[in-house]
Amino acid sequence: MGQQQLLLVILVTIIVGVATVVAINIFGQSMANANIDATRQDVLTLAAQMQGYAIKPTLLGGGNGTFTGVDADKLGFGYDKANSTSKIDFVNGNARFVINASGGTITAYPNQIDDWTTNNMVATVTKNSISFSTTPVK
Repeated sequence: MGQQQLLLVILVTIIVGVATVVAINIFGQSMANANIDATRQDVLTLAAQMQGYAIKPTLLGGGNGTFTGVDADKLGFGYDKANSTSKIDFVNGNARFVINASGGTITAYPNQIDDWTTNNMVATVTKNSISFSTTPVK
């Protein structure tokens, strides 16, 4: 093999190696993004279910205008019961969730944290509205 062909083979090998490293980094970032998106969706689902619970009369299993007694089971939210500490502090594959019935909030702590994502996500629920906010990484 000539020197020119040998240099071409080495150049192609380097380019393929760099492309492989870049692809692995992009895949890892996509996985983190998917987890953050799934956590955000879980928080908003819980918030909507919590709002429905407050609106529902006590006779139908609701809170009759309050969030008193609300927990993951009453909201019908699936979670990992073996690894959760309680029905108001529970985990699933995406995050750890904490329901504060007295304050009407749901806080999620995602499993995947990056420099540009959030430490937690908070949804504040009332009978008439849901507000969603995030706390940036410090």
